[in-house]
Amino acid sequence: MKLVETNGADIPKIGFGTFQLEPEVAQARVRDALAVGCRHIDTAQMYNNEAAVGEAIRDSGVPREDIFVTTKVWVDRFRDGDLQRSTEESLKRLGLEYVDLLLLHWPNPEVPLEETVGALNDTRRRGMTRHIGVSNFTVNLLREAVAATEYPLVTNQVEFHPHLSQAPVREELARHDMALTAYCPLGQGRVLEEPAIRRIAEAHGKDPGQVVLRWHYQQPDVIAIPRSARAERVRSNMDLLDFELSDAEMAEISSLAREDGRIINPDSLAPAWDNAG
Repeated sequence: MKLVETNGADIPKIGFGTFQLEPEVAQARVRDALAVGCRHIDTAQMYNNEAAVGEAIRDSGVPREDIFVTTKVWVDRFRDGDLQRSTEESLKRLGLEYVDLLLLHWPNPEVPLEETVGALNDTRRRGMTRHIGVSNFTVNLLREAVAATEYPLVTNQVEFHPHLSQAPVREELARHDMALTAYCPLGQGRVLEEPAIRRIAEAHGKDPGQVVLRWHYQQPDVIAIPRSARAERVRSNMDLLDFELSDAEMAEISSLAREDGRIINPDSLAPAWDNAG
């Protein structure tokens, strides 16, 4: 599995996300993912499954240094001091001495970003995380965060799939040598019904989900973290290396972006997005 090299971090391009997975399901599917070669696991404080993820990692038999582990700080712990304490709590739940990547889960306008980014930097300085980044940040928030940070930010984790181009954010990330980490990389299944994707899948003898993940995989600046509660889907999501999409197929899938493509847009958390497509 290829890695994305971004500001000193080497991140596996396809990982396993654990959003909305109950602890016992998260534990089983993380174990399945690691068993079929996945080496990138994504969790968060608000997922309430960090302990289960950590247990699966310990049970897997895979050396800790071979697994890239990401967690995220929830918005109610963004004050200096509180953010560091929340990270210590995450490490205790995970049973790990450090995570590979610590993200700010959503922007929080109630706390100055300079203060939050300073606290995030402190977690890296103290060895609680090897790398830092953000999630659900717009172009302007990215610029503000980059200006405030001492250590490089390595990624912005955002919704990204064929229905949502994220073009302005991707352009800004490129200016700072940052990667895009795609959550909902399959558009919560909505993009899988596209006739173009189904046709391309049939041509390659693959299923539509594998085609969409291969589309992510072939973009050099993109990391994808699909999530599934089904063991067979976890296995198929990693089975991407025996075929390649042509330039024409890549372009056709990218052309599916549309203005109403965004799915995740919570009123209490979402910033003013750069655009809908």
